[in-house]
This record gives sequence, C-alpha cells and structure tokens, in this order.
Amino acid sequence: MEPRGLGGFVAAALVVLVSALVIDVSGNLVFPVSHKFNGRDGASLSELKAHDHRRHARFLGAATQNAIDITLGGSGNPTGNGLYYAKLGIGNPSHDYYVQVDTGSDLLWVSCAECGKGCPDHSAIDGVKLTLYDRNSSSTSKVVTCGDNFCTSIHKKQNESQVSNCKPDEKCTYHIEYGDGSTTTGYYVKDDVQFQKATGNLQTSSTSGSVILGTTPDCGMYTYRCGIKQSGLLNNPHTAVSGLIGFGQGNASMLSQLVAAGKVRNKFAHCLDNTKKGGGIWAIGEVVEPKMKYTSPIVPNQVHYNVVLEKMEVGSDVIKLPTSGGGVFDKIFGSSSTSDQTMAIFDSGTTLTYLPPELQEQMVKKILSAEPGLKLKKIDDSEFTCFEYSKNIDEKFPIVKFSFKNSASLWVYPHDYLFNLKEDHWCHGWMPSKPGSKTGILLGDMILSNKVVVYDLEKQVLGWADHNCSSSIKVKDDQSGSDYSVQYHNLASDASSQRLPMSFVLLATAAATAMLHMTSI
Repeated sequence: MEPRGLGGFVAAALVVLVSALVIDVSGNLVFPVSHKFNGRDGASLSELKAHDHRRHARFLGAATQNAIDITLGGSGNPTGNGLYYAKLGIGNPSHDYYVQVDTGSDLLWVSCAECGKGCPDHSAIDGVKLTLYDRNSSSTSKVVTCGDNFCTSIHKKQNESQVSNCKPDEKCTYHIEYGDGSTTTGYYVKDDVQFQKATGNLQTSSTSGSVILGTTPDCGMYTYRCGIKQSGLLNNPHTAVSGLIGFGQGNASMLSQLVAAGKVRNKFAHCLDNTKKGGGIWAIGEVVEPKMKYTSPIVPNQVHYNVVLEKMEVGSDVIKLPTSGGGVFDKIFGSSSTSDQTMAIFDSGTTLTYLPPELQEQMVKKILSAEPGLKLKKIDDSEFTCFEYSKNIDEKFPIVKFSFKNSASLWVYPHDYLFNLKEDHWCHGWMPSKPGSKTGILLGDMILSNKVVVYDLEKQVLGWADHNCSSSIKVKDDQSGSDYSVQYHNLASDASSQRLPMSFVLLATAAATAMLHMTSI
C-alpha cells in the first residue's frame, strides 16, 4: 500500500479583481511588492523565524507536525528480558498495551481475545500486564475484509495467495514466520491509537489529534493485526508483551502513516539505556540536541536500515570484512547479493550482535587476547562464552570500532559488549550468525544502546552520538516552532502517562514479543 496524504481539506477559491494595482507593461502584469516586515530591519529574528514556521506548515498542507514522546521500558541486558517496550492506548474506550519497539519490522500488532491458549496469559517482566485486544469492546474497531484495498495490496506485495481464496466479506488474514522460527497468525482490524504529544520541556499533554481517514487504507489509515495463534519465542512468558510496534521503512508502518497524515516528521530517534536502570527515550520528530556526531546514508531499495560498513577494528587491529553474496540474513533483510559492499543492519528488535562465523571468530579472538590467561567456560545452561574477571573491564579490554560510509565511526566499549552474568563472571555478546549466512551483520541493542540514534528518513541517513540515555534529548515541535526536552522513561517506575489520541488502521497480531528478537545462536 502506498499511503497518501489524508488532507481532506477543501480550499475555498476567492477570485479578486485587482486592476487598480496592475500596470500594463508590454503585455506583462507587474505588481507593486513590499516586504511584510518593511525589510529585515522591520522585525526581530524571532518574528522572522515564527513567520517561516507558519509558512512551512502551510506548505505541508496545514500539518500539525507534532513531536511525539513514546514512554519506554525494558532493557537490552541478555540476563534480563532483553527487549525494550512501550505503552500504547488502543481502542475506544482505550486500554493499555505493552508492545516491543522494533526498527527491524514495519507493522503494529497486538494479541487479541480470540487467541485463547495460543497466547501467553502472563509476563515475567516487572510491571507488564498482558491485555488481549477485544474488538467488540471498542466502538471504533472495524475488521478489515478481503474486499478492502488494503488486503489486496498487502498480500500482493508479500506475494501471498490468501486473498485469492478469500471472499470479499471475509476477514483479511495473515501468517508470518520470523527469522527465529516463531510464527503468528491472525487478521487485520482498524481502530484508534493514542500517543503523548510534547507540549513543553519535559511535558506532554492530551489533545484531540484525530486523523481524517479515507475510505480505504490506501489513504493512510493505520492497520494492525489481531493475532489468534502464535508459536516459538512469541509464546514465551519470560519475554512476553502484548505485541509489537514496528518502525521500519515500509508504507504500512505506523510512522509512515502518521507522516502521510501530516501529523509528524518522517524522523525518529531512540536512546536505549543499557545501564542498571534500563528504559530510555523514544521520540518521533527532529532531534536538535545532542547534535549527531556521525551520519551515514541508508542503503536505498532495502527493506531494513542497511548501511555500508567499510572497516572494523579491535583496538589497533583491522578485521577483514566479508562482502555480500547470499545467505539467510540476505533473505531475511534484503541485502543486495550483486554488491561487493558489506552491509550492516541497525535493528533494535535484536538484543545481541550477529556476525558471520569467520568474522565473529576473528573478533572474539582479538578481544580475549587482551587477557591471555582467561579460562573460558559456559555458565549454567547459557549459550554464552564467559570468564571470571574481577578487574575493570574498560581498562583492559579493547574498544571495537565500526567505520561506515561517509567517515562515520561507531565505538563499542567493553561495558557495551561484555555483560555480567553473575558476580565476577563476564560474557561477551558477539554471536555467530546462523549456518549458511555468509554476510549477516546484524547490530542489535548491545551496540545501539547508550547513544542517541537518529533515523532521518527525509534525508535517508542514520546518525548517532554517545549520550546519557537516562537524561533527556531535545526535539523540534514544528507546530509551535519550539524545541522541547523529551525525558527519560522507565515503565517499571513510571506511574502513569498522558497520551495523544490519533485514529488509525492498526495491525494486531497474536503475539507477545516479536520478530527477530534473537537471544541465542
């Protein structure tokens, strides 16, 4: 589906005869012109900027361009639940749902009441209460049928045959198999979703941000899946949440549809806190502070956030990189098999970092050679390689440096890639990708945490800068022209939050945590 703007605004045309102001010069029309502010000396800089902001809003079809603050919880620590999640309100009246936030997929989905025993009924994550979506309890819920253009377009894009065997008045169904072997099955529905709108420094407020919806999802309605059956990690109470919100580049993503509705900029950012606190910051809008230290272009025509990796270093040693050429990660993430460039994928839905086996072996060997006397072992039933160490890890083990296209460097410190399994026992998070994957370089929360990562889809670049994710960032609110501080959240300790209601077609799935959340080899 190609979302289009949901303006729905009718412009009234007013024709005025202004012959008294027109002078005929050789058939040309000449209008006397003067500056609104009597030249630059006639207004202050703040007045000029305010005028420009109002003009830019008109260019965008009277879009509100809100900055959205998404309340975050969770942690990327593999010894915990190993995922980050947000709280969303869905339906009318609204009910709260805890959903995993993920840049590696597109769609918003939640578990639904029909799931029954096919979905987990409790979660081991502190403070997370699992809620099953009941469309019959929401006055704004509507089932998407096979006769809906959305259903036809989504199945056609995915090369699925379900719709050809489905009658126009029947539910539009789906079946998805994720990279870890988990599956989810369900149907599409349309309903309301709510968010928080930034209204001041560290402040949010509720507002009626209703979206003008077209008669079909092609007009930018938000669709979510109602899941009725799931398997694999999706049914594991240890990491169970009520669904997932995808921030991928696809036109069916929630972000793409908000952009098509003129509600937000096509930009978002996250700052995932991987210290003992957990939680962090997730915001939709333009980040103005901190300034991005590095940026690298997003590889075009890819499903996911691929960037070109040019060099990897462990301390002062350069690691030889593979080039693209097939494998399971290429199939899952859409890497170009015709390119000699090495691709890396930014994916917040993955906890650890996955490398081709030969690359992973080189890296781990170089890192552990910093302490030749280490005795490596498996602790308990974990699949991690661990060792005993009582000294300061940042003083002894090397920094890993990723160099991307456009001279963009990303440093991964020992406290990022080593985690404490138990007292004085440290494990590394560099995992070999699955057998058959020759080029799979998947950068998960282990690398993306403790820094602001910006996804600027307007300029098609990724940017990042080291940052204290338990503090705040500043985002621009185009509606007011102001820059607002968006604060750190941790749902485990946050008591409550305000939301901004927005109407969409959602995608509800029957799952609890999602997709490519890989915590083992």
